[in-house]
Amino acid sequence: MVSTPRIPNRRDAERTKRRIFDAATREFAAHGIAGARIDRIAAGAGANKQLIYAYFGNKRELFESIVAEHVARFFAEVPFDAERLPEYAAAAYDFFTANPEIVHIVSWHALEPGEGEYRIALIERAIRRRTAAIARAQRAGAVTKAVHASDLAALALAIAQTWAIGAPERDPPGGPGPRLRARRRATVEEAMRRLVEPAPGERSSARR
Repeated sequence: MVSTPRIPNRRDAERTKRRIFDAATREFAAHGIAGARIDRIAAGAGANKQLIYAYFGNKRELFESIVAEHVARFFAEVPFDAERLPEYAAAAYDFFTANPEIVHIVSWHALEPGEGEYRIALIERAIRRRTAAIARAQRAGAVTKAVHASDLAALALAIAQTWAIGAPERDPPGGPGPRLRARRRATVEEAMRRLVEPAPGERSSARR
């Protein structure tokens, strides 16, 4: 008698998808898309390899799903305010240091050859909206016009990520403790404040 494979119910399916998602996050963070292996993801998730293809598609589609969901989580947990960029950068620092795997995955997306062909719409939309919001803050005199709005948006994230993807030699042997993390957070905020602070003339011209 040939046994019929059990069809998982919705709850089982969601749990399996979450295990795959978590295992894929670890795999892509460690190896990027080129070096990641579906076999290792399946083993790490305790799932059949075919389920990965059924739930997420091929490796490229799985990678883009992982990137998009983690980026969406960052957007949800770290609200963006164009007129409070120093505070935003400090909050982003907290998120990145607490979730270094996410920084590593997005870095692979930025650095691997050929990734420019795979633009993620969620990220593109966010860049456009945030650049426009900073430009409005510049016209209002709340943010300097000395740096282009799109560059300020990029620099806020780059400064916030400094220690999440920095060389391990910058940390003490046991890793950074609370005091060092607090100092670095304050440094991120202060660096961004100095970068966006409008000159007196910019404020006065915006009032006219």
